[in-house]
Amino acid sequence: MPKAPSQARELIDGIDTSGAYPVEYRFTHAKGGNRHLVVVFANFGVTDDYGWSNGVLNPVRANILWIRDRFNGMRSYYLCEGMDFSLEQSVIGVISRVMNALDLTPDRVTLWGGSKGGSAALYFGMRYGFGNIVSIVPQFLIGTYLKTVHPKTARFMLGEGAPEQNVRALDAIIPDLVRSGVARQANIYLLSSPQDEQYTEQVEPFIGLFQGYDNFNFIYSESPYITKHSEVTRRNVPFLMGLVNMLADGLPPRLGTVRNGYEEPDRDTSAIAAYLSETSRNKPSALSLPVVTHPVPDSELPTDGVYFTGIAPGAVRVSLWEHGKFLGSPSVAADGTWSWKLSKPWSKGKHQVKVVAWDAAGGHTKGVLVPFTTVAGAAAAAGTAVPAQPTARFDAAPTGGRLPAPAVQTPGAYEQVPTAVVRFTGLAQGAAQVGFRAGGTLLGGSPVAVDGRWAWDSGWPWQEGRHTVEVFAVDAAGNESPATLVPFAVAHTTAGATPYGY
Repeated sequence: MPKAPSQARELIDGIDTSGAYPVEYRFTHAKGGNRHLVVVFANFGVTDDYGWSNGVLNPVRANILWIRDRFNGMRSYYLCEGMDFSLEQSVIGVISRVMNALDLTPDRVTLWGGSKGGSAALYFGMRYGFGNIVSIVPQFLIGTYLKTVHPKTARFMLGEGAPEQNVRALDAIIPDLVRSGVARQANIYLLSSPQDEQYTEQVEPFIGLFQGYDNFNFIYSESPYITKHSEVTRRNVPFLMGLVNMLADGLPPRLGTVRNGYEEPDRDTSAIAAYLSETSRNKPSALSLPVVTHPVPDSELPTDGVYFTGIAPGAVRVSLWEHGKFLGSPSVAADGTWSWKLSKPWSKGKHQVKVVAWDAAGGHTKGVLVPFTTVAGAAAAAGTAVPAQPTARFDAAPTGGRLPAPAVQTPGAYEQVPTAVVRFTGLAQGAAQVGFRAGGTLLGGSPVAVDGRWAWDSGWPWQEGRHTVEVFAVDAAGNESPATLVPFAVAHTTAGATPYGY
């Protein structure tokens, strides 16, 4: 008897590095040419940070984009690090690029998530004007929830000590959006339950804010089989699968004339294929595998004595990962050498880091695995310093030298730049070069003139919204100065433009 065909769908993993934060994603194409996109945000309970990726969404006919909530190794509600919302801009940039590559409009997109992911779906869906929002047991008071339940995530998002003003600011972002009246035409489906221990504080006080929203639907799930937060979702999976397929087919459950089906199986898919190819982790490259000269495989190192050096001829950068977690991406010098060091001590125990080399076209090699073990104890300074490279290195760890932080003249702190092209200028006395980072990612560098002046233009249009860039100086010996933080905002929406065309 022949086997039944597999119900599994091909999953394509990728990483989009075009924003301030690298964004990891997973994608699967629609069935039968369906013309819809479902964007899935993860909850706290997902070990690999791709929510709803265990096959439960296989029956959904739409294109599906999962976005991983792991930035610098931490969860973030897809919003911010230390109240720097350039993380949010990186996430919406990926959603917009996938939507545009599929030639869809915002009304053909559903934002979907539960708990933490439900808050993200509600925020991104309303803030950026998407047509459909499915928010399952969300938290409305994000700051308060983090401070009381997830203090580690609170430190990452709110800053050290989780200042009360930052707690209040994060508490306000979703309620203020609803009060503002944005997205009144969106199809919003909010699911909660009185059996959810978070309901009384996190959901019930805010239901009334949706009065006047034309297509707001509150699914009140009450059952003796629901005893806690996570069970609200489990008890409603069949209903939710039916809901998302109705949305994918252009049949939101509401009164009025709607179009059924909306499928184009023969539609040109070259644009989304190109995007997936450009950002895929499986893109081939003619580069040779990178060579790691330190650490030696299976070596034993003190927790504060781990650094990486190596050779990657022809590469422009290497990236380092541990168990799928992005660690860093140092640039490669003209002679092929590179080095990198984590800014904090490693945890004790066994580690296995993967090193991948990247070429200028975005192609990359397979990963080279470097296993090592870390033990407690301080390392001798001479044994742990990252060796100096023959040229000034932007990826080198700070050395504690006396080189002062560079002065930045433009853009001014908290300036709103009315153009997509942002030009940085300033002074860096005694430096050979200045470098620019955002979210741990190296953006570029500029030589310093004899009189200390420098100028840099990234060469790409900046996404609309808030950004924070670290500007640091490097002397001829490779010593790096402290960084100067430059917070600014870009506002370049023109007539006829939308916030989706990043």
